[in-house]
This record gives sequence, structure tokens and C-alpha cells, in this order.
Amino acid sequence: MAVEYECCSSNFFIHILIIVLLVVFAGLMSGLTLGLMSMSLVDLEVLAKSGTPIDRKHAAKILPVVKNQHLLLCTLLICNAASMEALPIFLDSLVTAWGAILISVTLILLFGEIIPQSVCSRYGLAIGAAVAPFVRVLVWICYPVAFPISKLLDFLLGHGHVALFRRAELKTLVDMHGNEAGKGGELTHDETTIIAGALGLTEKTASDAMTPISDTFAIDINAKLDRDLMNTILEKGHSRVPVYYEQPTNIIGLILVKNLLAIHPEDEVPVKSVTIRRIPRLPETMPLYDILNEFQKGHSHMAVVVRQCNKAVEESSSDPPENHAKDVRINIDGEKPPQEKIIKNKRLLQQWKSFSNSANNSSNRSGSRSKKWAKDMYSDILQIDDSPLPKLPEEEEVVGIITMEDLIEELLQEEIYDETDHHLDDS
Repeated sequence: MAVEYECCSSNFFIHILIIVLLVVFAGLMSGLTLGLMSMSLVDLEVLAKSGTPIDRKHAAKILPVVKNQHLLLCTLLICNAASMEALPIFLDSLVTAWGAILISVTLILLFGEIIPQSVCSRYGLAIGAAVAPFVRVLVWICYPVAFPISKLLDFLLGHGHVALFRRAELKTLVDMHGNEAGKGGELTHDETTIIAGALGLTEKTASDAMTPISDTFAIDINAKLDRDLMNTILEKGHSRVPVYYEQPTNIIGLILVKNLLAIHPEDEVPVKSVTIRRIPRLPETMPLYDILNEFQKGHSHMAVVVRQCNKAVEESSSDPPENHAKDVRINIDGEKPPQEKIIKNKRLLQQWKSFSNSANNSSNRSGSRSKKWAKDMYSDILQIDDSPLPKLPEEEEVVGIITMEDLIEELLQEEIYDETDHHLDDS
């Protein structure tokens, strides 16, 4: 009788131990399903490269396990389902059927779902890294069943989905990480503003950042650099001044104010006698990123923004090619180029691209940087002499001037004031 009681007592404790292990195992599988599957590969890669030392260590352990997400998901769900289905079997030998169902539901709900998922949602990275070797073993055990199901999911839902943010989502994410948002972010207001400006730069065009031609200061090529004109240039405070011919909208080049230091006002030197550099033309629809990339090459930090006239485009589509308006320009060698047809946006973009490449083509690439820079400077200078001055094509309309400073202001999303600017203090 004592032997039978001892045997029943040992079986009771064994069943209790198995029940506890099943609840813990089911809770672990449920928590890992939430903790590991909620972290995308992008999040783990970011943590592995730029997180804290502990986060980098944990992310490096988890990445190989989470790489095949569908296989991991199937393994965790199979193990979780097996433990929950086995729990009533061992409870049934201790209590009645309805008691086994009631206890199993309570244990699974409280200790197998709520508590594990709450803990793993907060400490999923650390827990996942700690049990990563154990998960690898489970993947190997469940592989015959989990692998075919994961392949079916890959076929139906796609494999290796990467959740990248769009530009608008990145802007919102950056704003949320600002210290002004009140959520514990470390980014300052200036940092969030600059990042948002950089993300929005591709969505803006030249027309968004240019200075309207009506507000632009330019000088006539036939004017003389007397004292009045020199004083006006100094009062404006610009480092570059556009030069026009016949009408203010026909911008043909620009002069660097520093080149006027050696000119005496009493000599009244004509503007055409000083160094006039070429100024490129670009369409108003050109993205600011493309303009910034060209400005970075150093051949020009100022460009003319033009708009294609609809009337001229319509006439060009109906007129024969030989009746098209002509565009007479001066090339960098001072020779009169051949007559060209009407330039549309694509042609204008090509001209803008070739503007910065023309200097590189004429320079000796094997020389030092200083020699190359000197040759590039001279290749961008207009050689007027007796050649006809360039005129604006009839199909183009100058709408403004854009400079490197305009692009920096769009990037910073703030106005840049120098020593010569006059502005009202808001305070």
C-alpha cells in the first residue's frame, strides 16, 4: 500500500513538473514570436552597426536566426502549439476534464501569453540573444515540418521583405526624435531641420529656390565701371554680379567682384573689358539636388533659370526645321558656334551637363590640382572680341537667378544673412 502511494505521489510531482515546463516553454515561444518577429532586419542591422555596445552584441547574435523569418515563425508557432496541446493531456490525469480545460486556459492565458509577451516586448533583444542557440536547436528539430510551410509562405508572401521608410516617413521619424517633441529624443531643432531639408531637396526644383529676375541686380555689358557703378556694386555686397546685354533678362555671363579690385574708377573701364565668366542656363523644373551636384564641381556657383515658352514650343512643332529660331552663342574658345535648333528642356539639361565637363575636357588631367584649376578657370571665360554677343532664344524666358547660397538656404530651411544684408528683426 505504501509502495502504491509513493508511486502515485512520484507520478503526481512528475506531472506537475511537466505541466510547469510546458507552460514555461509555451510562454517562451509566445514571447519570442512577438519579440523576434516584431524586429525587422533593418532595425537589427542598424543596431548591429550603430547601437550601443550591448545592443550591437545582441543584434549580431539574433541576425542569423531572424534572417529566414518565415522559417523562424513556423518553428516558434509549431513549438507553441505543441506545448499548449500537450498541457491538457497531463492535466487530465490530475483533475477532471472540465477542470483540465479551465486550468490549462488560465495557465496559458496568464503565464503563456500575457506575461511573456509583456516582458519580451520590452526586453526582446536581450532575451532573444540569450536563447538564440536554443532557438537554433528548435529550428533544426522542426525543420522537416517548418521548412515546407516556410517555403510556401515565401512563395505566397515574398521572401526577404525589408521595411524601409519613405521620405515622408523619415521626416516624421526625425521629428519624433527631436528634443522638442518631448519623447526623449537627442536631436536638436537645427539637426532635425537640416535633415528634413536634405530629405525634401529632391522634391524641390529651381523655381522653388531661385531669386526672381525682377529682384536680381545685374549690370549692362556696355556700361562703364565708373565711381557710381562701383559704389552700387559695393553697396549690394554680392560676390558675383550677372551681366546682361540689351535687356536685363538677357543674362550672358557674370563677373567676380574680386576681379574689380585692380580697376580704378577714374579710368571708367567698360564692363566688356573685364573678365566675364560663362553662366549656365537651366530649366526651372530641374531638381535642386542635380543643381547642387553641378555647383560642387566649382565651375559656376550661379545659374540662370529659364522657362520654356508654350507659344514658342507650339510654333516650333508646326514650323519646318529650317524656319526654327536660331540661338547664337559664344563658345569657350571665342569662336562663333554653328546655328542650332530650338532648345527644349532635354537639350537645356544636356547643355547644363556639358557646361561643367567642357573645362575638364580642355585640362591636362595628369597635372597637379593647382594647374588643372587654373586651366579650368580660363576655359570658363567668355572670349568676346568681335564675335556677336549671345541673345536669349525666343522660346526661352528668364525667370530668375539661382546660386549656391539659395541651395544652402533650402537645405537649412532658414535665411542666411551676411554683413551687407538688411533685414528686420522680428523681436
